[in-house]
Amino acid sequence: MSEQIKVHFHPDERPFVDRASEWIIRAVERHEVRLTDFLDPRQAYIVRTLVNRRNDVALRIDGGHEGAERCRAIIAPEYVYVEAEPMDMTVLSISSSDQRMSELEHGDYLGALLGLGIKRDKIGDIHTSDAGAHVLVTEDIASFLDTHLRQVHRVPVLTDLVPLTELRVTGQEWKPFTISVASMRLDGIASDVFRLSRAKITAPIKNGRCKVNWKVEENPSVPLTAGDVVSLQGFGRFKVLEIEGVSKKGRMRVMVGTYQ
Repeated sequence: MSEQIKVHFHPDERPFVDRASEWIIRAVERHEVRLTDFLDPRQAYIVRTLVNRRNDVALRIDGGHEGAERCRAIIAPEYVYVEAEPMDMTVLSISSSDQRMSELEHGDYLGALLGLGIKRDKIGDIHTSDAGAHVLVTEDIASFLDTHLRQVHRVPVLTDLVPLTELRVTGQEWKPFTISVASMRLDGIASDVFRLSRAKITAPIKNGRCKVNWKVEENPSVPLTAGDVVSLQGFGRFKVLEIEGVSKKGRMRVMVGTYQ
């Protein structure tokens, strides 16, 4: 991949840019069909951007349902009908008769899966409800999870593998609350959301541990807008839901949502 292309991406993204570029080269020169693991929206954007620069590569991005956040991609020679290619994903259904099941959140399920030694890129969207969860996973780890996942945050669970046609899609839920800030700066809003001092929030941002819309952001003063999703490694993530207005003292009322 030329250096001219790389300058458009954050240095931390360049290893992935190199990998995606290699997938494209292999599709063209070796006629290979590559099925990726699950990509986050930023990685999917990078793949789509690189493929769109060529007319000899076919691409399909699919997360198992319309509007999926995490998706797998198929990169192939342009003559391949990628819509007919298998995406090799299935649904891990997690349930329990324990009444505490209704208290479990997205992070509880993800933590239990990662606790089994599973890499994050093997796991797609996690759809939670009071009855349990439906988790998109790659087929190569599905049987392992079905056999070994028996507890989520101290709640005993049962698992089953079901086809995509039985996927129970639930909307992403954000726990909303309103904060009052002097400006829309990233560090100011993140400081209020995570209840950290401005000094303590600045260091991880400058050290590359913060992402805005899945892209690394090292500038603490960058302004946020409604719809932005912010994640801070080790603390979680939140979304700017709405800018509600300005108070009489000139402070901005912002509704944010933390990921449940």
